Amino acid sequence: MKTLDDLLGEGVRGRRVLVRADLNVPLDRGEITDDGRVKAALPTIRALTEAGARVIVAAHLGRPKGVPAQEYSLGPVADRLAELLDTPVTLADDVVGEHAKAAVAALTDGAVVLLENVRFDARETSKSEAERAELARELAALTGENGAFVSDGFGVVHRKQASVYDVARELPAYAGGLVLSELTVLRTLTGEPGRPYAVVLGGSKVSDKLAVIEALLPKVDRLLVGGGMCFTFLAAQGHGVGSSLLESDMVATCARLLDEAGDKLLLPVDVVVADAFSADARTRTVPATGIEDGWMGLDIGPETVAAFGAALRDARTVFWNGPMGVFEMAPFAEGTRGVATAIAESAAFSVVGGGDSAAAVRLLGLPEDGFSHISTGGGASLEYLEGKDLPGVAVLSEER
Repeated sequence: MKTLDDLLGEGVRGRRVLVRADLNVPLDRGEITDDGRVKAALPTIRALTEAGARVIVAAHLGRPKGVPAQEYSLGPVADRLAELLDTPVTLADDVVGEHAKAAVAALTDGAVVLLENVRFDARETSKSEAERAELARELAALTGENGAFVSDGFGVVHRKQASVYDVARELPAYAGGLVLSELTVLRTLTGEPGRPYAVVLGGSKVSDKLAVIEALLPKVDRLLVGGGMCFTFLAAQGHGVGSSLLESDMVATCARLLDEAGDKLLLPVDVVVADAFSADARTRTVPATGIEDGWMGLDIGPETVAAFGAALRDARTVFWNGPMGVFEMAPFAEGTRGVATAIAESAAFSVVGGGDSAAAVRLLGLPEDGFSHISTGGGASLEYLEGKDLPGVAVLSEER
């Protein structure tokens, strides 16, 4: 696999380089609420611009379903990227159309063009290899002669999409610094991690995490389960969960997992319940075995935070993916804050598995340097830990 350093060693001054970045940031009324992914893209883009490359950035935002939609425009991202780079960033009005071609043609050494949301083109996510390849050829054509492709969007490398996978077959392809650093960390987790090795899983659904639970159970020393997914496990133990999130079709699976895991799987002992899914709802803390009808669990309770903290205290490796509750609402943020703080204060090699967990660290004002690594790719991290190949990585090692 060739890397960004290899490309820089070849010389990039005056060359057009297409960079696939992950700039899929959360927005609230057009304002970026967490710019972590934009900041993570900076080192690779800066290295190229400082070396005189003419940089073309491709990225997506949300799921616009193959048609342009103003709410999914990368305009706010272009503005923030320009601020952080301290240099103008031109936003093309389209992906590979006339405006993109004109913007790229006007590039000078060290300048940056951000193509509009690549998912505005339905070919990006098409199941048809021919359609994806067609878009990939058009993206590659933007670089002209002697162009190159740098894959630096770790959050999308588990997707077989035109700007991630197919374009790497059209241009000389290199792994960016972010992708390389993410892979290095994940290889540590799948190799010989320091023990005890603890995994903390949260989020909404067991079904979303089933494959990674099954893959990790034989390998970890402790598996701590919180978030909405814990209620299906509690139901599998025969407890009522009131109006809490419940995947009825997963109860039998959870019962099997509990049997296989034995005492290495820890569930909440108390939960914060509410009478409505609202920051203004009535709340109380109850035993996890005593959730009454009409009440829903929206966070783990203080006794659970203490128990989880104790289970993490002597860990030498920790992987955390998924919040412990609805952290975006203040009454249900303390579980996530408490567990994250325990991880940050431990001496473990700690990895935050992207997505909502990474957003929670920043939203709750926790010290980012308290964690060994904060991933930019939740889905990609989980699939790697499941043992799956990541198409956007595998393609970089293909013989051409």
